Amino acid sequence: MNIARLTILVAALASGGVAAWMALGSAAPVTTASIPAVHQEAELSHEILVAVTDLAQGAPLTEEVMRWQPWPAEASPQAFISRTARPDAMQTLKDSVVRSGFVAGEPIREDKLAQPGSGLLSMLLPSGKRAVAVRVTAESTAGGFILPDDRVDVIHTLVRQDPSGGPAQVASRPILSNVRVLAVDQTATENADGAPVVGKTATLEIDPQHVGTIAAAEASGTVSLALRPAADNDEKPAVVQQRNTTRTVRVTSGGTTTQVEVQPFGQVPES
Repeated sequence: MNIARLTILVAALASGGVAAWMALGSAAPVTTASIPAVHQEAELSHEILVAVTDLAQGAPLTEEVMRWQPWPAEASPQAFISRTARPDAMQTLKDSVVRSGFVAGEPIREDKLAQPGSGLLSMLLPSGKRAVAVRVTAESTAGGFILPDDRVDVIHTLVRQDPSGGPAQVASRPILSNVRVLAVDQTATENADGAPVVGKTATLEIDPQHVGTIAAAEASGTVSLALRPAADNDEKPAVVQQRNTTRTVRVTSGGTTTQVEVQPFGQVPES
């Protein structure tokens, strides 16, 4: 009896195996869907020109202080110098003068460079402006704490001696406001430690029409500089307008009376 049951079980298993084999053979072969592999081509190395070390204002640009640095293309504006566009940039830019300092690793831009042979002060001077030097002392420059790139008011002081031997008359007035200091003596940058710069001359950036005002003030008296707060730098530089205090007096001489306009001491006509 047991042998009969075992025979039936083996036969059933064999029949099931044959049926499964026939089903697989008749079915269409299963193929694996071909999933296109996403192959992103390696982006060509985008490189820009950067400074190897810190470069101070006025420093010459040499090939040793420049190198090509990999840089994300999407974060590379046109102002940056790319190796793809200008492979010879190191050779063409060498011997240029740095007009605005770079820090190590900073992208080099041509708008911060000047042509070889350019004077430092002329590079710092914006188009349409003039540089005028005035005689100063520590006392007339806020104790020497007026530094290049500060903003100042220009004060004109007159001293007139009394011909009769009386006390001298002194009068002061501001003649220009919010004027940029380009340099103190031959220093056009602030000391690294922020120390005061005490010099004998201060070079000011002014409009061409104000050159005569400064020249007349120095010829007729002394000039002092009053340091302005940095918060007021946005004010437009201008000639300080003073209330017109001209008076008319009558002068009688030889029986003839003449009217003459005079200005009180301390008031200087604008140039």
